[in-house]
Amino acid sequence: MRFAVGEINNSSTLLPGVSLGYEMVDICYLTNTIHPILYFLSDNRSQLEIQTNYSAYHPRVVAVIGPDSSPAAVTVAHLLSLFLVPQITYSATTQALSNPRVFPVAFRTISTTEQQITAILQLLRKFRWNWVIVLSSDDEYGQQNLQALRAQATWPCIAFQEVIPVQSGGQEDSVIQQRIEGIVRKIVRSTAKVVIVLTLELPLSAFFQEVLRQNVTGLVWIACEAWAIDLSLHAIANISSVGTIFGVAAQDVLMPGFADFRVRSPSSPTEGARAQGTAETCNQVCDQCLPKTLLNDKILRGTGNRIDFNVYSAVYVVAHALHRLLGCHSPKGCQKQKVYPWQLLKEVGQVKFSLLNNAISFDQNGDPPSGFEVIQWQWGIPGQPFKQIAAYDALQKDLNVFMAAITWHTPNNTAPRSVCSEQCEPGHKKNLIGNMACCFECVPCEAGTFYNRSDDFICQKCPPDMWSDAGQEHCFKRLVKYLEWDDLTSILLLFCSALGLLLTLGILALFLRYSDTPVVKSAGGRLCFLVIATLSVGFCNIPFYMGVPTEAKCLSRQTVSSLCFTVCVACITVRSFQVICAFKMAARLPAAYDFWMKHNGQHVFIAVVSAAKFVLVGATVYSTHPAPVVPTVSRDPAVMNFMCNANYKSNMISHNIFDMVLCSLCFCFAYIGKALPKNYNEAKYITLCMTCYFSSWVALCLVRSIFEGMVVTVFDAATVLSNLLSITVGYFGPKCYVILFHPERNTTAFFQTAIQSYTMRQD
Repeated sequence: MRFAVGEINNSSTLLPGVSLGYEMVDICYLTNTIHPILYFLSDNRSQLEIQTNYSAYHPRVVAVIGPDSSPAAVTVAHLLSLFLVPQITYSATTQALSNPRVFPVAFRTISTTEQQITAILQLLRKFRWNWVIVLSSDDEYGQQNLQALRAQATWPCIAFQEVIPVQSGGQEDSVIQQRIEGIVRKIVRSTAKVVIVLTLELPLSAFFQEVLRQNVTGLVWIACEAWAIDLSLHAIANISSVGTIFGVAAQDVLMPGFADFRVRSPSSPTEGARAQGTAETCNQVCDQCLPKTLLNDKILRGTGNRIDFNVYSAVYVVAHALHRLLGCHSPKGCQKQKVYPWQLLKEVGQVKFSLLNNAISFDQNGDPPSGFEVIQWQWGIPGQPFKQIAAYDALQKDLNVFMAAITWHTPNNTAPRSVCSEQCEPGHKKNLIGNMACCFECVPCEAGTFYNRSDDFICQKCPPDMWSDAGQEHCFKRLVKYLEWDDLTSILLLFCSALGLLLTLGILALFLRYSDTPVVKSAGGRLCFLVIATLSVGFCNIPFYMGVPTEAKCLSRQTVSSLCFTVCVACITVRSFQVICAFKMAARLPAAYDFWMKHNGQHVFIAVVSAAKFVLVGATVYSTHPAPVVPTVSRDPAVMNFMCNANYKSNMISHNIFDMVLCSLCFCFAYIGKALPKNYNEAKYITLCMTCYFSSWVALCLVRSIFEGMVVTVFDAATVLSNLLSITVGYFGPKCYVILFHPERNTTAFFQTAIQSYTMRQD
């Protein structure tokens, strides 16, 4: 302060013709603020009269710089606000002074508690420390900092917090020591490796002595600005063993000439004598303090000009406010007038200037734009107890850490980790342990879900067409399976279908060639060609089971094959019935036989059965339309099967009940005619066809109940193919054999001989 006042009074531009005066008082650590502030507010007669209007009142001082502690600064601000005397504090960070409605006179040249806490939290984030211990003092300073920390600390978690007791008249030393011992024991047991200490320097000497006694090492200690550059704590023996100590401190500004001014000798014998006469107060010239100053000169130089610059700039704020108030910028110089505190207060809030390349101004709350530095304690370099390792910009709220400048007290010189739980591996979500977001257990995401970085605690479901294995961060496209053309099974089915089609075409050609022969006529005559035609259509329908299912393919699968088989069975049934009629019904029920033949009963029967089946198929298609094609998830969730219709099983059952009734009727007619002439007795062939039909559909139902996907599609196609081949080979095969290899049996005489033999046996 003396240094700044001397510079200002020697300046010919700032306050030309005007000299600043000052008075300094020591308010002590255990603050004694009321008496000094009342002294400043009194007049030259040391009286403070009660008045209704103090606008014309002239106290002993027009501005107050300080005090240093937050509680004292708040107390002073309450009194000065009544008299509108501007107060510029240089070390009080309390957020309470940032309320101009309560304290219209309060300004400061140091950043606020909120900015200090922001800097600490950004330091934690830089090193990803989310598991910390918080220690605070039980005074106003500690509680305000703790409250600010809890208000902003949304990212890190507090392992525990404790209050370091401060010596007071009501507590015994033994009680305080027991509390400190308990706090240190909790620190030792904790897994947190970072300790934030938000307290004034007074209780920390006993605290760190206990830390050393319990051999606490390897931690990171983060100091608030109140003790970040405290030399008495730095000088504690072996304190370097506790770990790495960081501190948030005011910015260090180089002040040319100040270090030499601090250790200068008395400027004159008179000045020295005056100082000796006031040795007890040791103020003003302070020559009695010179030996102690010289003794600690190197350390004082090493600590930097932090609080010193704040005081220095506070004095310059008053000078610049007076410069504006007195109009010192005019050619005539400063006006000689009486200055009242309320006049100066208006100008203090308006000052804006640069001092040693640092911008000095105040916002609407009386706070400066200056930020903080983060320093690290060091012991290896004489005269340099602290070094800067980070800079905090209060305007941008950004912390720039100089990684190369940091020395870690770890074996490999790397930053220690302080986390409650390690980060989860990819594809794992977090399950909270308790109510703190930093403590969790890692659980792999289940199959079908994936870890989305937008939410650490939830595994999101994959889209319907995608899947994931357990513990994944991404989903993959499901494998869409259908019966492909180049599949070996498809090739085999197509080969059998083509072979069946060639057989039916060959049978057609053979029957056309021998259409007038008894064998062809006994097989049904013209009805044979209807059966052959439906068989051909059925064989041509098999390829619709291959490839990507479409609406047309699904419709063909579920209608054409069933209709074709029904027409075939209807023709065989009516042919068996007609043979029985010819040999048995004609003699016993001639009228009924004549009616059947006269009205073309066989054609009517086939038409009615076909129409009924067509209506049944149409109704099932209408009720459960086979399109659109819906991909369904198989038992392997990574695979999707293209299926025509999820309800096709119910349709298949209804279709087959109809066909089973018809097949049963056909089987009965064939069984009745087992005693007929050999040329007309086809019971064993029809039984073979019907047995193949029943067994194939039973097998298909079992397969549908057990399997899904391509297996069902393959069995469905194979069942249709086996039924068609059983009729082609079982019914037409023996007739083709007779035509080709035993033409002597394909004569009218041979058939008449067989009929005569049957008639004779019946007689």
